[in-house]
Amino acid sequence: MTDDNPPTTPAPDTAAAADSPSSGIIRTTGAHAPVLDEATPDITDEGAADLTARAFADYGVEPEICRALAARGITRPFPIQALTLPVALEGLDIIGQAKTGTGKTLGFGIPLLMDTLGPGEEGWDSDPAAGSPQALVVLPTRELAKQVAVELAQAASERTVRIVQVYGGRAYEPQIEALERGAEVVVGTPGRLIDLMDRHLLDLTHVTTVVLDEADEMLDLGFLPDVEKILARTRPDRQTMLFSATMPGAVVALARRYMTKPTHIRAQDPGDEGMTVKTTQQVVYRTHALNKVEVLARILQASGRGRTIIFARTKRTCARVAEDLAARGFATAALHGDLGQGAREQALRALRNGKVDVLVATDVAARGIDVDDVTHVINYQCPEDEKIYVHRIGRTGRAGHSGTAITFVDWDDVPRWRLIAKALGLPIEEPVETYHTSAHLFADLHIPRDVTGTLPRSQRTLAGLDAEEIEDLGETGRHDRGRARTRGRRGGRDGGRGSRSGRSERGERSERGAGEGRERRGRSAARSGTRRTRKRTRGGRPVAPRDDED
Repeated sequence: MTDDNPPTTPAPDTAAAADSPSSGIIRTTGAHAPVLDEATPDITDEGAADLTARAFADYGVEPEICRALAARGITRPFPIQALTLPVALEGLDIIGQAKTGTGKTLGFGIPLLMDTLGPGEEGWDSDPAAGSPQALVVLPTRELAKQVAVELAQAASERTVRIVQVYGGRAYEPQIEALERGAEVVVGTPGRLIDLMDRHLLDLTHVTTVVLDEADEMLDLGFLPDVEKILARTRPDRQTMLFSATMPGAVVALARRYMTKPTHIRAQDPGDEGMTVKTTQQVVYRTHALNKVEVLARILQASGRGRTIIFARTKRTCARVAEDLAARGFATAALHGDLGQGAREQALRALRNGKVDVLVATDVAARGIDVDDVTHVINYQCPEDEKIYVHRIGRTGRAGHSGTAITFVDWDDVPRWRLIAKALGLPIEEPVETYHTSAHLFADLHIPRDVTGTLPRSQRTLAGLDAEEIEDLGETGRHDRGRARTRGRRGGRDGGRGSRSGRSERGERSERGAGEGRERRGRSAARSGTRRTRKRTRGGRPVAPRDDED
């Protein structure tokens, strides 16, 4: 176990290794997607004509948005957009189901923008909600919030609509100042949204469009009470759009509680998650905890390895593995909840910009990460269940590219792996025992026979994490020192509310003072009781008045 020299026996070919009892390669013939308790959709793309044949303008999308999208080379909608736009533009509530990366953002973003007035636009001067948020997008993680806000800003580039990002891990003051200047669209995470609401710095009384994106993840992370509190602060006649990759009964139950006759739209085949299982090469090894890093170091020197994501269960394990690999010469970055937002963004930029090619991440931190050309996904620890397993390995083998998914199974995790294999129809239940000297390790993954546990200096060609600047985001609490408050729920919070403990009294007084003017404006607008009138009405129909309006 301690010998750094790999075996010198010739490596057999992959096909032979797969049939050998000393190979960890899984034959995926007959594999299937996890069986989910899915609700039956009202509208699907199954058997539909070419949904991308029509242009955005054919759906009634306004010229300003069409031009902004065309400037980015987007002229025709993706299936989820083509199915969603006709319903959403009528102002109806929607339950939208599609995988991450299929265009959901524009599916709800275009109707949201068309139902929003920006400064100087027709009807702005007479709108009592002018300057207050008119639309709200709620997401489970900071990274997703940033991605969605950027896409909305690009679609609204020829409009005056102001889009403000609100999420934890960053200083309050810039976000408060942005709200003070006026925001038509707010994109944020539940924790920070509630913080600002409770301090009367965020007025949602004029919000007429609410989007809950990645709703299944928000439920997994324990955000249901927060979502309920946020919805209670918005208009009862709002348009609500809920989007999720999966639609288990719990998500649908949530939707129907807070939505009015929602239309369930699914732009995917329910079994298409299984394609990942069938097309990605999967390898499973039973490994000893003290030998994992040695095995890992050799896998990272496999022929053709590119960008790699390593998943760990805990923040501590994530940080330790990243540090160990970096000490061995690999260009590595960590992504976990104890990092401040600046460090998290630094890690993602470094990966996307090619300064590092190994990202060690926890599941919560990695949610919503959209990184292309990932060649290897490595489960440093066995996933909790088959859904997490499929989600993890789905990060590789995308867009027609080949990928390899490797799973380490500790002795104690063998029963858990058996359950995963059974649920996915995988033929292997007993992972092959594997050490860094095992011949099948080199054969399975095309690892050169002369590699050691340290990357040779001649191959250390990437700039590394330190080459990517870390922004001073004025982070709150202790996140920037690598410590975070833990919450009682699984997965924790998004870092917004929990970071309050680290703020000084001076900072809190500053925030209260900055928010007084906005609070007065919000109350004044609410007292006026004037129903909004706007150019962009839903399907030509005015928005119904609130129950408390005359």
